[in-house]
Amino acid sequence: MRSVLVAYSGGVDSTFLIKVAADVLGGNVLAVTAISPTYPRQELTLAKKMAGILGVRHKVIKTRELKNKTFTANTPGRCYYCKRELFSNLKKIADREGIRFVLDATNASDIRDYRPGNKAKKELGVRSPLQEAGLGKKDIRRLSKNFGLLTWDKPSLACLASRIPYGIKISLPILRRIEKAEEFLKQKGFTQVRLRDYNGLCRIEVPLDEIPRIIAEHKAIVDKLKRLGYHYVTVDLEGYRSGSMNLVLRRKARQSLS
Repeated sequence: MRSVLVAYSGGVDSTFLIKVAADVLGGNVLAVTAISPTYPRQELTLAKKMAGILGVRHKVIKTRELKNKTFTANTPGRCYYCKRELFSNLKKIADREGIRFVLDATNASDIRDYRPGNKAKKELGVRSPLQEAGLGKKDIRRLSKNFGLLTWDKPSLACLASRIPYGIKISLPILRRIEKAEEFLKQKGFTQVRLRDYNGLCRIEVPLDEIPRIIAEHKAIVDKLKRLGYHYVTVDLEGYRSGSMNLVLRRKARQSLS
């Protein structure tokens, strides 16, 4: 590829990708982190730290998907508009700097989930080397650990908008409320957290073995989340699983085929 721009979030996959890209291409790598209210603000700190440790040139930009009514309407195609905004910006930077390829860190495990953002990638010619190489999440964590990357066991992260059911309008106050609630739960020591927001009700997802601790600490948790604006606080007894908001879509798709 000779020169690449990597969409860099600071997570497990994209950190592994910039590490390998830098090993192969040396200084011909630019990592770009997009910031917006759809991502926790603390993630930027880690992204800057890891780019510095790896000696990769790093740029931070702002994206404005909240100004796009087709995004905030929160239809099942929401991710397309978000990724179109991101990758369009990255393509402009790559063209301006004479960089040949724009990459993202989608991996082989991501194929199983519903990802309308893939359409935007295809339209704009964005490549996914980890997916192309057949590397799944477990592979990337193992290889990251072998490389000594601090992110090897970092919990998975997804856009905060993914916590909001399709059809409920995305707004800055809702995103900030989700961010504050999840940050509180992480400060309580829960390793992998998703807080699904249904207006006045929230559904907490943590790993199954951590649910007893949620119950044991329920008073402090309920008090905090009610102060943030939730009237009802619930715990999902199936535990954390990526893409749980897409289960209804997958069920409908199966029913239409049967």
